Amino acid sequence: QVQLVESGGGLVQAGGSLRLSCVASGDILPFNAMGWYRRAPGKERELVAEMDVSRHTTYADSVLGRATISRDITKNMVILEMNNLQLTDTGVYYCQLRAGLYPPYWGQGTQVTVSS
Repeated sequence: QVQLVESGGGLVQAGGSLRLSCVASGDILPFNAMGWYRRAPGKERELVAEMDVSRHTTYADSVLGRATISRDITKNMVILEMNNLQLTDTGVYYCQLRAGLYPPYWGQGTQVTVSS
C-alpha cells in the first residue's frame, strides 16, 4: 500500500511563488517516477512536472522556466517550486508516483489559488 501525503499550496498572489511537497510511504519499489499534476477549473488533469528514476525531468510548456522539481531520495519526497505564478496556475495539484507495473498512485490533492 502506497500513500502520498501532500503539503503546501493555498492562496498566492500573482507573481508570487509556491512550494509543494509530497512524501511517499509504503512499498514504492521499483520506483519509476514521481511528479505533480494539476486540474484547473473546467479542465482535464495535466502534467506539471515529473522526475524519473534517472532524475530526468519533464515540465509542461506552461511552467517551463518557472518551475523546478526536485527529489529527496532519503525522505521519499518530491518538491515542486514555482515562481512568477499566474492566474492560470490555479487548480488542484496532485502528487503522482509510478512504481513497477502498478497503476499510478495519487495523492489527495492540494488547492492552489492564484489571486490578482
